Amino acid sequence: MIFSPRFCPQLLVEKMADINLREITLIVGVVTACYWNSLFCGFVFDDVSAILDNKDLHPSTPLKTLFQNDFWGTPMSEERSHKSYRPLTVLTFRLNYLFSELKPMSYHLLNMIFHAVVSVIFLKVCKLFLDNRSSMIASLLFAVHPIHTEAVTGVVGRAELLSSIFFLAAFLSYTKSKGPDNSIVWTPIALTVVLVAIATLCKEQGITVVGICCVYEVFIAQGYTLPLLCTTAGQFFRGKSSIPFSMLQTLIKLIVLMFSTLLLVVIRVQVIQSQLPVFTRFDNPAAVSPTPTRQLTFNYLLPLNAWLLLNPSELCCDWTMGTIPLIESFLDVRNLATFTFFCFLGALGVFSLRYPGDSSKTVLMALCLMALPFIPASNLFFPVGFVVAERVLYVPSMGFCILVAHGWQKISNKSVLKKLSWVCLSMMIFTHALKTLHRNWDWESEYTLFMSALKVNKNNAKLWNNVGHALENEKNFERALKYFLQATHVQPDDIGAHMNVGRTYKNLNRTKEAEESYMMAKSLMPQIIPGKKYAARIAPNHLNVYINLANLIRANESRLEEADQLYRQAISMRPDFKQAYISRGELLLKMNKPLKAKEAYLKALELDRNNADLWYNLAIVHIELKEPNEALKNFNRALELNPKHKLALFNSAILMQESGEVKLRPEARKRLLSYINEEPQDANGYFNLGMLAMDDKKDSEAEVWLKKAIKLQADFRSALFNLALLYSQTAKELMALPILEELLRHYPDHIKGLILKGDILMNQKKDILGAKKCFEKILEMDPTNVQGKHNLCVVYFEEKDLLKAERCLVETLALAPHEEYIQRHLNIVRDKISSSSFAEQPVSPADKTSGVEGEKIPTEKVKEVRSEPRPTQIIKPSDNKSQSKSNKQLGKNTDKQTPHKTTKEIKEIEKKRVAALKRLEEIERILNGE
Repeated sequence: MIFSPRFCPQLLVEKMADINLREITLIVGVVTACYWNSLFCGFVFDDVSAILDNKDLHPSTPLKTLFQNDFWGTPMSEERSHKSYRPLTVLTFRLNYLFSELKPMSYHLLNMIFHAVVSVIFLKVCKLFLDNRSSMIASLLFAVHPIHTEAVTGVVGRAELLSSIFFLAAFLSYTKSKGPDNSIVWTPIALTVVLVAIATLCKEQGITVVGICCVYEVFIAQGYTLPLLCTTAGQFFRGKSSIPFSMLQTLIKLIVLMFSTLLLVVIRVQVIQSQLPVFTRFDNPAAVSPTPTRQLTFNYLLPLNAWLLLNPSELCCDWTMGTIPLIESFLDVRNLATFTFFCFLGALGVFSLRYPGDSSKTVLMALCLMALPFIPASNLFFPVGFVVAERVLYVPSMGFCILVAHGWQKISNKSVLKKLSWVCLSMMIFTHALKTLHRNWDWESEYTLFMSALKVNKNNAKLWNNVGHALENEKNFERALKYFLQATHVQPDDIGAHMNVGRTYKNLNRTKEAEESYMMAKSLMPQIIPGKKYAARIAPNHLNVYINLANLIRANESRLEEADQLYRQAISMRPDFKQAYISRGELLLKMNKPLKAKEAYLKALELDRNNADLWYNLAIVHIELKEPNEALKNFNRALELNPKHKLALFNSAILMQESGEVKLRPEARKRLLSYINEEPQDANGYFNLGMLAMDDKKDSEAEVWLKKAIKLQADFRSALFNLALLYSQTAKELMALPILEELLRHYPDHIKGLILKGDILMNQKKDILGAKKCFEKILEMDPTNVQGKHNLCVVYFEEKDLLKAERCLVETLALAPHEEYIQRHLNIVRDKISSSSFAEQPVSPADKTSGVEGEKIPTEKVKEVRSEPRPTQIIKPSDNKSQSKSNKQLGKNTDKQTPHKTTKEIKEIEKKRVAALKRLEEIERILNGE
């Protein structure tokens, strides 16, 4: 083996100095100074999908699901999946969630720590190729470079950070694979393979470190130059010499590395099920452009990315759509930038490969760090879903920083330029740090982020849309509409922009304009081409235009069939379009077609059996089909998948309560307690706990729950009435009166409240006039109300107007001829009239009025089907729960006087009669109420 006298690779590894505590402290301090304000930023842009909307972060989601879903929580098997497989990154998000749930500060803090770790490991890598001072400069430049704000301050950038840690660790491990006398040390190689796999599970570009290890092995560890390789290979093929032993050792190591890489690639392809993600032409316009536009534009993106590293003055969070106009001609002046870039890159490549020495090897490794990790984002092998993405420059910037530090080292060695080089370097690091600190504030909220992007680029419709979304989230629909309309002007064929306009018009209750916007979006959908698969030519989210349009027009009862036709049209375009089945099932329930709704939900469940909302909706269908047992099974299935599914908790508890089975009450109570834990501000949960307590005769507990419900919702009709009813049943009638006054203040036409109030006024307050007003008001609202009319008859009886009482009872009996108690009371009145002693004795019937029993009327529950794309409101019970219709009815009058009884005897008989009538009342209460 022949080595250059100027370069000894063995000495290279030996000279690698360990980093000391002072260097680590300096780097960590600089990172903290640049990124401290990122701790006060929220979740923005892609963070919403990856963090806020990602169920894989929740402890209730099985850990194995992380390895079945993509980075955004979508099953890899679904076509709408982004196919970005980063389970270890998601695992760190889940750890954040475990400690702080969705508080963004901890997520940003961990990102900042990871960036500091990467900067420290990068310093160790730099010391392989640079002296200590230059290595420190490269590391500091990397730590402060503004291009990294998207990777560090944006939480989803953690994929880059984690992948970089294991990327660099794998490379450092490989540098130790060369033993004495060029022998192979297998332990570092095995560790390298493991670290490469881990880096790849953090982000896909981690696998590119294998290429860097190969270049390092050939040109650094073995010391070959390109001419030497060509000479050796030529001699071998001409038969003039055999392969040197050192080269055989190198080939063995490279074969192991390449085989491991191939295995990782095969596994990765299996994970994505040999499917590439579906992107629209708006995500990457050049990818669907014809030749030579595609090639010219893709090539121009390389110098553009290099320029962002060199001059990061204008940064933008989104470079898609019209941000970079397509290069459609060879005469476009931007082709000069492409030509210049490739000339400069080619010159560096020739220098690094042709000539031996430390400088050329440093340049070679810098170029490898810049180029190889960028390949997955370069559109070279497959199209990507972006034009430029600043966070993918995180690893390539390492090579850039090494080049800058190496160039500064060369310049600073010249005494004439030494001071100037130090001034320029200090200014660059300082201004970069200030830019980074300032750029972090752009990530404070979605509005600040996208507004900062619009200052850089106004030709990107997506940015206008995203500002609109940020305003829409703040319920500022008027301003949001302006930005959405501007997006349609910037990109008239943007389907999503027209959908946004339609949705905003709908939020503003301008349904006509909303429908027009949805129709415009629908007209922009790709037309069906015979023999070509439609699903492969459209982004799945664009099919939501059919869902949105159908959801809009189905508010009109006369257009339900038209809405159903839109759902079926979406299904015909994509038979695996789960949301279309869900929305159609909801519509079919509204059309009173529960069997067809059941079919729709079962079809959706075939596509996704782990969707708790689908099981919940199916339960609602079974309720409509009068199949409570099946409904409860499906509610339970939903809760198995999501124990905190609020709608399933609430409605399954109500279903258990309505079943009347005592054994189910404890579980119903448990679920309602879980519900109020999830929804502490929803009065319905407390109300139904109160009703359960009333069922179990736990009056004091029921009182507590009902009072909590009323505290949260002062006009809660059912809670007010049932609390008053509870007081009346527990001999606290006077406490019921103010509750009834409050009820009738909110609901003056509450008939049962009026009946109960009249009963209390009559029997407890002895306010006959007040009771009479209550019963008369009932009859004004409902002349056929038997209870109200009967009780008014009792008032007449109490007023000693027996003839009027008789006429009243006759009319009441005509309304309810089968009510035995009315006939009996009529007989009592007639006996009083015909009694010869009537004028001599005071009239005091035991049952002075017909009140309201303690029976509770079952509450009807409003059942709504949960729709996946838009959050469904909490299912709330209606306001007529448990309003009883019992009556304290007139008993049989047996107070006929005889001249043979003394006054004392008469009084004794009267006492016994009253006691007997009270017992009769209780019997009648039970018979009529329960």
